[in-house]
Amino acid sequence: MGKQSTTAVTHVQIVQHLQPGGIETMVLDLARFAEQGKKALIVSLEGTETEALARWPRLKEFRDQLAFLNKQPGWQLKTFWELHRLLRRNNVERVHTHHIGPMLYGGVAARLAGVQQWVHTEHDAWHLQNPRHRKLAGFCFRSFKPCLVADAGMVADQIKTQLPGVSTEVIYNGIDTQRFCPGNQQQAREHLGLPVDKQLIGCAARLHEVKGQHRLIHLIKKFPAHVHLALAGSGDTKQQLVELAYSLKVADRVHFLGAIDDMPEFYRSLDVFCLTSDFEGLPLSPLEAQACNIPAVVTDVGGARETVCPKTGYWVPLDNEAKLITAVANAFMRPQYPQPRTFIEQQYDVRKMVKEYSAVAKMASQSNWRTAS
Repeated sequence: MGKQSTTAVTHVQIVQHLQPGGIETMVLDLARFAEQGKKALIVSLEGTETEALARWPRLKEFRDQLAFLNKQPGWQLKTFWELHRLLRRNNVERVHTHHIGPMLYGGVAARLAGVQQWVHTEHDAWHLQNPRHRKLAGFCFRSFKPCLVADAGMVADQIKTQLPGVSTEVIYNGIDTQRFCPGNQQQAREHLGLPVDKQLIGCAARLHEVKGQHRLIHLIKKFPAHVHLALAGSGDTKQQLVELAYSLKVADRVHFLGAIDDMPEFYRSLDVFCLTSDFEGLPLSPLEAQACNIPAVVTDVGGARETVCPKTGYWVPLDNEAKLITAVANAFMRPQYPQPRTFIEQQYDVRKMVKEYSAVAKMASQSNWRTAS
C-alpha cells in the first residue's frame, strides 16, 4: 500500500491499474476536487506504487492517497478481503468503481462492509458484447444495486440494449478548465521543440493500434509539406509508426514527443487536434484540446462525437480518408469565433462532474438506488 495521510478516508475510488489514461485521469480529478471535508483514497487492484510512479510521475502529488493491492492475473479471493478490511477499517461512506474488474471486487467488498453509497461508472460498454461479461455485469447490477452511471449517452444506450431494464444515469466526464486553457502557441512550440513556422495537427493518446495514429501519418502525406503532425504518448506501436512515417517519406514531418507532463502546453502548440481511434468511450483528450481553444476532429466511434463542439469541430466516419482530409482542412480555416472553449466550460468542467456524482451518490444513499425491473 502507498503511504496514506492521517485524515479519515470517506470516499474510495477503485480502478484496475494506475497508468496514464482517460479513466485514471478522471479518478485523479475526482480525488483532487472532492467535496470539502472529504478524503479520497484511490485503490489500484493491480501493480505497485513503485511501478505506477515510474510510469506516471503525476501520481507523486497524490502519493498519500494511493493504495496498491498488486493483484496477480486471474481471480484472487484475497483481493476481496483486502478491500473489505480497507473499507471497514476506514468506515468508508462511498465507493466508486470503474469497469468490470473493480466493479466485481469493489462492489462485493462494499456490500459486505455495509457501505451505503456505491457508484459504478461504465466508461464504454463494448465489453458487454462478451456473453460472460454481460452475465456478470447483469448479475451485479441487479443483485447488488449500485448507482449505475454512464459517461456518455452512447454508453447508456449500449447498456440499455445489452441489459434491458437496468437504469442508468449519464454524467459526462469533466476536465479542469482552469488548467486546460488557451496560451501562447509559439512559446509552447519552442518548449516542446516543435517547428514554429508550420501548421500542426496533434494527437494525444497511447501509441496503440486501437488509437489509429497510423491514419494520421497517412493523412499528413495528403497535405502540403508545411503541415506537420505531433504525437504525444508512448506505447507498443511506436516503432511501427516510425517505420510507416519513413516508408511514406514524411518522417521529417512527424514528431514523436513521448509522454508529456505538461499537456496544456502540448495542446496550445497545435492548430488542430485529431483523434482517429477505432473505439472510444468518452475520450478526454478532445475536451482538453478544445478547452485550450483548439478545434477537434474525431472519428465517429463510441462517444467521441459527444465531446466535439458542433460549431467548431467535426466527426467523421471511421476509415473515410476523404472526409477526414476535408474535416481537418476546414478546421484549419475556422474563424476566430465561436470558440470551442465556451462549449467545454458549459458542458464538461470537472467541478460540474463532481457535483453531479455527489448528487447521484446521495440519492443512492437516501433511496437505496434500485435498477428498474
